[in-house]
Amino acid sequence: MRVRVLGASGGIGGPELRTTAMLVDDDILIDAGTGVGKLSMDELARIDHVFITHSHLDHIACLPLIGDSVGDLRAAPLTVHATGPTLAILQKHVFNWAVWPDFTRIPSGQPFVRFREIRLGQAVSLGTRAIAALPANHSVPAVGYHLDSGRASLAFTGDTSVCAEFWQEVNKISNLRYLIAETAFPNRELRLANDSKHLCPSLLATELAQLRLAPELFITHLKPGQQQLIMHELGECIAQYRPRMLQDDHVFEL
Repeated sequence: MRVRVLGASGGIGGPELRTTAMLVDDDILIDAGTGVGKLSMDELARIDHVFITHSHLDHIACLPLIGDSVGDLRAAPLTVHATGPTLAILQKHVFNWAVWPDFTRIPSGQPFVRFREIRLGQAVSLGTRAIAALPANHSVPAVGYHLDSGRASLAFTGDTSVCAEFWQEVNKISNLRYLIAETAFPNRELRLANDSKHLCPSLLATELAQLRLAPELFITHLKPGQQQLIMHELGECIAQYRPRMLQDDHVFEL
């Protein structure tokens, strides 16, 4: 399993700042933020599955565009996997004809997009790969993801605040090699982090105290303009984990 980071920023601001999206091999997306925009038409047409963590715009910005752009180049609909509450939000507020055509219904006969509900802890098997939703605690219904190749695993928090249930599940992953954790704000914005249900360095430090494994740690979803400050603060409070800022085009081999 090869995981390529297409976008890892908490916002936009030039070609180096693209929002959350990861390409798994050449046929799966984890989230569909603005990072998807760097893919070619041929690459987009090869994507069969999109796993959405939650419905916020920075994680779904390109989702409505994918089916419309390459739907007629594909032999089957694009499958969007998410929890029931997230699918309901997408249907009501995005694929609703007012914001975007409902490509789960058109073209008639074979729509360009189809929804598939996932549940916490139930893995979706795609060949030798397994993808399972992990608990998260955000301002809208949300999950993280566990990607397992059989040889090694990657865990992704998605957008979250403090969530003991996430760490309970992660600690069960015996082959965990990589952990991608969000840290959206610096410590001076602790109140905003709590209000919006994100993490800052001091909160992540408290969360990591629950981790019983030793994966490589990567930090994602940093607020534009605050990246250096956030990483500096992380270096002070969780130096033992050797955190690295996730960068576009980083590749994880599992």
